[in-house]
Amino acid sequence: MLKTRIILFISAAVLVAIIFTLPKVVVDNEENAVPNKTTSGTSHAEPTPTEIDTDNIAHGQAVPADIQKKIDNLKIDYSNSSNIEKSVIFADSLAELYLSINKYDSAAKFVEIIAENIPNEKNWERAGNTYYDAFGFAMDPQKRAYLGEKAREYFLKVMEKTPSNLDVKNKLAMTYLSTSNPMKGIGMLREIIEQDPKNEKAMFNLGVLSMQSNQYNKAVEHFSKLVKTYPNNTQAQFFLGVSYLETGNKDKAKEQFELVKTLDDDPEVQATADSYLEDIR
Repeated sequence: MLKTRIILFISAAVLVAIIFTLPKVVVDNEENAVPNKTTSGTSHAEPTPTEIDTDNIAHGQAVPADIQKKIDNLKIDYSNSSNIEKSVIFADSLAELYLSINKYDSAAKFVEIIAENIPNEKNWERAGNTYYDAFGFAMDPQKRAYLGEKAREYFLKVMEKTPSNLDVKNKLAMTYLSTSNPMKGIGMLREIIEQDPKNEKAMFNLGVLSMQSNQYNKAVEHFSKLVKTYPNNTQAQFFLGVSYLETGNKDKAKEQFELVKTLDDDPEVQATADSYLEDIR
């Protein structure tokens, strides 16, 4: 019930649902780990074939007929394109069409085409971000692992060029959570906090991971620090309330859920906060 309500509250952050399906890891115990090595292939017009067909990763809705027609026509144009410049233009149009209907997995394949044919930091980050979004929506473990690996491949390229890109490092860290070495991701989040003690995303991610491993006292610590600096972070305020409730501090939990109701008037948020307040009463 707890996970269901959390997922309903963070309807846009599907990665939270994935985090709660991962094996529990102890966030306090950081282990030494060897970085995953990812090698990139040579530039080409098509993505490297894999055993995972990401076109079959459904996100819950059919493609509208008018959009499908545009996609079909663009795929024909792409197949018939005579040079890389035209291929990239058609690939970009296809990616944007797929993104418009939340088909992140399909979009990622075409963004990858751009990144492989025009290899630069901007395109690598775009490819990583698109695969990361697809990773966030994939519920099948095998597909999630594949998409996380692809996101990691491009994020690592960005980090080699710009190690100071903490936004990318945050996402890179989260991709390790679906691998056999989740502690590497946790270690990276801690590195971010060392570099930037007020990094909102890293604080949030560490808080959620503490919840996932049932370390609610630690979660209270992370989220309390976060909301002190970012009081309008509704997700953090909500999770702080859940963490207080799980530690038995109902008074503080009640305060948090009432605060959440003042921060966001979205009906789903209101209903979720009310459901917790009902339990407390």
